[in-house]
Amino acid sequence: MAAPEIRTTAEAMLTLVHEVAAMGPVLAAASAPGSLGASCLRLSRKISLLSHFLEEIRDFAARSDDATPSLPPSEAACSSSSSSSSPPVDASSCLADLLMALEAAKKCLLLGRRPRQVNASSDLVEKNIDIQFQYVTWQLEKVLGKIPYENFGISDEVQEQVELIRAQLRRATVKSGTTNLKVFSEIYDMLSQTCGKELKLQRTSSSPELHIDDTVDGDHDFKDIVMLVAEVNVKSNHDMDNITSDMTAGLNKARIADSFISAVNDDNQINLTSPMLEEFKRPDPLEIPEDFRCPISLELMKDPVIVSTGQTYERAYIQKWIDCGNRTCPKTQQKLQNLTLTPNYVLRSLIMQWCELHKVEQPRRIVSGWIRKSDGTFHEFTGDRVAIEVLVRNISSRSLEDQRSAAAELRSLAKRSTDNRILIAEAGAIPVLVKLLSADDHKIQEHAVTALLNLSIYEHNKELIVLAGAIGPIIQVLRGGSMEARENAAAAIFSLSLIDDNKITIGSTPGAFDALIELLYSGSHRGKKDAATALFNLCIYQGNKARAIRAGILSPLLKMLQEPLSNGMIDEALTILSVLVSHQEGKMATARANTIPLLIDLLRTGQPRNKENAAAILLALCKKDNENLACIGRLGALIPLTELAKSGTDRAKRKATSLLEHLYPLLLLLVEDEFTAATVHVCKHDWKPSSDSSMQ
Repeated sequence: MAAPEIRTTAEAMLTLVHEVAAMGPVLAAASAPGSLGASCLRLSRKISLLSHFLEEIRDFAARSDDATPSLPPSEAACSSSSSSSSPPVDASSCLADLLMALEAAKKCLLLGRRPRQVNASSDLVEKNIDIQFQYVTWQLEKVLGKIPYENFGISDEVQEQVELIRAQLRRATVKSGTTNLKVFSEIYDMLSQTCGKELKLQRTSSSPELHIDDTVDGDHDFKDIVMLVAEVNVKSNHDMDNITSDMTAGLNKARIADSFISAVNDDNQINLTSPMLEEFKRPDPLEIPEDFRCPISLELMKDPVIVSTGQTYERAYIQKWIDCGNRTCPKTQQKLQNLTLTPNYVLRSLIMQWCELHKVEQPRRIVSGWIRKSDGTFHEFTGDRVAIEVLVRNISSRSLEDQRSAAAELRSLAKRSTDNRILIAEAGAIPVLVKLLSADDHKIQEHAVTALLNLSIYEHNKELIVLAGAIGPIIQVLRGGSMEARENAAAAIFSLSLIDDNKITIGSTPGAFDALIELLYSGSHRGKKDAATALFNLCIYQGNKARAIRAGILSPLLKMLQEPLSNGMIDEALTILSVLVSHQEGKMATARANTIPLLIDLLRTGQPRNKENAAAILLALCKKDNENLACIGRLGALIPLTELAKSGTDRAKRKATSLLEHLYPLLLLLVEDEFTAATVHVCKHDWKPSSDSSMQ
């Protein structure tokens, strides 16, 4: 098949995949409750996952259009993934088979909307459609197994995804029953010949040979199944009648009957030679609710997470999807606005309740694994997940003692290592800890806020804590908790505010600045330190500077400057002031608060860093403000600024020099004005009329 033909075929298959993906949810919603709607949805989801596979085939053909105009059949040997001894088949047949399978799947979904016979009972109609679903599922798995990945440049990641889809299709086929599989194989061989295809589906030693006690479903004879299969594989009723007739006449029923006799003589047992079909021997598993399955793996989710489109996936599968460079939602194909994976705690709780109700072993997430870091590298983590999950359950207990003990233990674990912080968050502890912030027990409150503080050290947890609605409750602890709880609440605010978006969220939370300023004014020494660092970080955001000024931040800052020896907070006060004066409202309020004399005193007597910050604040106050500039000139700032420009830190020298450059012209003007005034006064006082003039 030439590259343009491959590209055209791939594009046709992509169109089919998108149509089928869109049909599934619509048909599922329109169908009556039962297995039919679920079958539509499951089939459409499996097929929708083939889009990246087909895109790679299309892109490969586009790249090969000039360099490789055709793919020789000898180079396009198709082999089943389960056998390396399968006979070679050309690439055109592989793609044609896949196209036919996708067309059959689409038609099967459409047939699900109407009965094949008007007078057929609803039960029979549903059984007919079930057989068609089973066939197209079986057919799709087989043709996917024949695709030669190497001939189309399929990436390892996409190959792995296709193999996963094949495994799902195999399980779905087996779950529907193994009774008709032998017939499907015979029908497919004959259908390939009747449709004029050169390819036959070859059953090799590694393919499962099924010896079964009944050839077909008890409610259907052989001809019925032939007609049902033909219905989804042809384009018109006329073709269906012709092909059905040819297939029925051409099949060797005696050979099939021999298979039946052989099976009966074998004690009516299913002989499964392939390890892949070992699960045939197991009883049908409990039906897992559709919402509890990962749309990618279709398995019961252990760690459900929500992506930006609102869809929920198993963390391991969606993370691998993202790590492979994909930036779209696998289910909706929408672009992911961000790559944040938010744990779906509600769904996880429902899954655990369902497991408990049906006595199913509750899914355990891995005890060790890999976390993708912000720089693109991976961090391996290990930890006692089971013990952590027990603690998370205990903090939800009705017993205050259990809550207190579990919260204290989580607080301690979160302090010890990054691995513990990851595992605690993964176990769903954050929303529960947020609820405990409102507990009446001050010790529980203290443990909860400190645990959140420790968890926030891990960067990804910061966003989870804010998304869990923690800001408001933390502010409440900051206002009314014990002193230690208030201190740790302020530290938590600082930690969370390291993310720029959180600065806005925290700053706009009512009472946030009031609570921090109150702690800065009257808290313990450690509390003041924590409040100061939080306020500084929040005020980096321009919009928060005015909020802090209006909340009264200058009062405790001036107190710190006036009593430097009693609190040891002068450096923190100056650092916050240096940020506030960059805002016009902060600049005006600072000047009105009579701060300039205190700053000039610090230029003379402060520590090197204090002098540096004082000079920076004075420079900000005096820029484009001659009144403030004249004030520092009158207060004698010239000498300490000159000394600082000579012997201060590098930053202090720059600030002092810049301030002197503003100050010198004003001083010269003042001196000149004073000199002129003094000269006029002296001249006026000493002037006497001359004798000549008196004579005149």
